[in-house]
Amino acid sequence: MRLTSGFAVILLALSPALLIGSASAQPAIVNDPDFVVQKYVTGICCSITTIGFVGNSGDILVLEKASGDVQLIRNGVLQPNPVLHENVDAVGEQGMLSIATKGNKVYLYFTESDNTGKVALGKRVYSYDWDPVAEKLVNRTLIKDLPQTQTYHNGGAMTFDKNSTLYIVVGDAGRYGKLQNHPTGEPDDTSVIMPLVPPGPYYAIGIRNSFGLTVDPVTGSLWDTENGNTCCDEVNMVPPKFNSGWDVIMGPANSTQIASLPQFEDYVYHDPQFTWEQCVAPTGIAFPTGAPFSKYSSSVFVGGFNDGNLYRFELNSNRDGFVLNSPQFQASSPELHKGASNSEIVFGSGFGGITDVKFGPDGFLYLVDLPDGTIYRILPASMAGSDHVNADPHTNNSYYIVIGAATGGAAAIIFYIVQKKKLSE
Repeated sequence: MRLTSGFAVILLALSPALLIGSASAQPAIVNDPDFVVQKYVTGICCSITTIGFVGNSGDILVLEKASGDVQLIRNGVLQPNPVLHENVDAVGEQGMLSIATKGNKVYLYFTESDNTGKVALGKRVYSYDWDPVAEKLVNRTLIKDLPQTQTYHNGGAMTFDKNSTLYIVVGDAGRYGKLQNHPTGEPDDTSVIMPLVPPGPYYAIGIRNSFGLTVDPVTGSLWDTENGNTCCDEVNMVPPKFNSGWDVIMGPANSTQIASLPQFEDYVYHDPQFTWEQCVAPTGIAFPTGAPFSKYSSSVFVGGFNDGNLYRFELNSNRDGFVLNSPQFQASSPELHKGASNSEIVFGSGFGGITDVKFGPDGFLYLVDLPDGTIYRILPASMAGSDHVNADPHTNNSYYIVIGAATGGAAAIIFYIVQKKKLSE
């Protein structure tokens, strides 16, 4: 999911059958016969971005980027009414973007608008309390007002660390200042990872844009995914006071690049743990947390938006890097990995475009597929029952696809699926 300043928008009216059939050319599969892929819930409206597990019952909250609605999935069934609606500006990479949950506490990050949906008021994080009986998010409280709003590079993934501190990653929003490794331009909460609850100083700087942030449940280390421009998407382990290098560096650096970084306070650059040469647009990142994925307890999973792949990386014994055995990863510059389709790192394929990857309280792996409007889950074949395939009750008979194409050689195509009715409101 990447855009440059040359964002183009095309509106196409399509039937639901054509829409869903064209989003992914082949069925979603995984390459481990011990696991299966299920379409858990399908036909969800309005560009689903991320999910959060709330309460103690396995309820799932689903964010609709375009509408500003938060939907509820209970026992595998999409409920008929949203649990929350917020006014959002959904142009480009704006809208209802990210969720983090802790018990019945819910945090949402979105680009808030006036009631017309056409005037952006700011990028904001609010907290809510989940009322499972009323099936509503209540007690809305502003947590953070982020000053720089743009139609692209809003980032916004959130996660809790092992001490229950809430972190957010925020993209550069087209800004070029000290936080983007320029000598001038005062800090403005862009290109950073920062603690929100409780608040604190920047944890990391120099981030171009990111849709993935998580914590290793074993070591407590923070990890992110980062989107490059026309090259060099990254997976990073993020220590405190980390400088990711943008916009001087994407991917592994040479000595000249490192020497050219202007020093900002005491933040320190280090190379990514993994870099793709081509743009796969990595998004969600997650570590297994339960028995169903115990055979992969030393792995981390990453979703790809551009290629619809689910990647799996095997951690080394220190859990601070990856074990890569294929010959293509043994070149003189192994940090820059070509051939992203290599079977060593591709765990699943055939998804339309993954925007979120999370392990649920049941230990199963859940994927959000934005262009397909589908939530998939991956689980051991021995534990799989019948598929849950539940259509969205408020789906109508026609959709618009908004296709945002990057310029400057970027390979990204972004699908924003919007109901015709909602688009005209």
